[in-house]
Amino acid sequence: MNKKLAAALSSGAVLVVALSGCSSNKDSGPDPKLVAWAKTVCDAVPAQDAKIRAANASIAKIATDGNLPPKTAKETYSQAFQDMADGYKALAAAIKSAGAPPGVDDGAKRQQDAAKNLSGLATSYAGLQKKVDGLDTKDQGKFAKGLHEVADETKEIGTQSNSGTEALKRLEQGDVKAAIAEQPSCKVAASAAASPAAG
Repeated sequence: MNKKLAAALSSGAVLVVALSGCSSNKDSGPDPKLVAWAKTVCDAVPAQDAKIRAANASIAKIATDGNLPPKTAKETYSQAFQDMADGYKALAAAIKSAGAPPGVDDGAKRQQDAAKNLSGLATSYAGLQKKVDGLDTKDQGKFAKGLHEVADETKEIGTQSNSGTEALKRLEQGDVKAAIAEQPSCKVAASAAASPAAG
C-alpha cells in the first residue's frame, strides 16, 4: 500500500480533546453548580479520548507497513473510523446532556456549538467508514483510487476538527476552565495529550 496515502489518512484527523486540566488562580473557586456540570462533561472524556487516540494510532501504524494486504487495511480503517465516530458522538452526547454551564454568559450557545461540532465530526467519520466499507479489495487499482478519495476527505475533516477544537476552547473559557481544572478525569485526558496545554 502507498505509504504517502496512509500518512495522509493518518494526518488530518484527530481532534485532541481540548478540555485541559490547567489549574485556576481563583481563591474562591468556581461555583459548585458549575463544578458539578464540569464533572458530568469530564467523566465522559478520558474513555472517549483514549478510543479516538487508539484509532489514530492504528491508522498511523498502517502508514509504516508498505506490505499490508488491502483487506487488512480496509478492516483497520473501517474499525478506526467507527471508533472515532463513536468517540465523538459520545463526547457530543455528554456535552448535550450536561446542558448549558450554569451562571456562564452565552454558556448555552457555547455548549451547543461544541456539541454540534463534535456531532458533525462523528457524522463525518461514520461517512468515511461507510466509504471504506464499500471499497473493492479484489482490484488493487480501484482500492488505491478509493483510498485516495478517502484521504482527500480526511484532510477536509482535519479542518472541521480544528473548528471543533476552537468550539471546545470557547466552551472552556473563564469560570468553566476553573471548574474543569478541579476534575481529575479532565486532568487525565490533558496529561494523555501529546502536547498538553500549559496551565
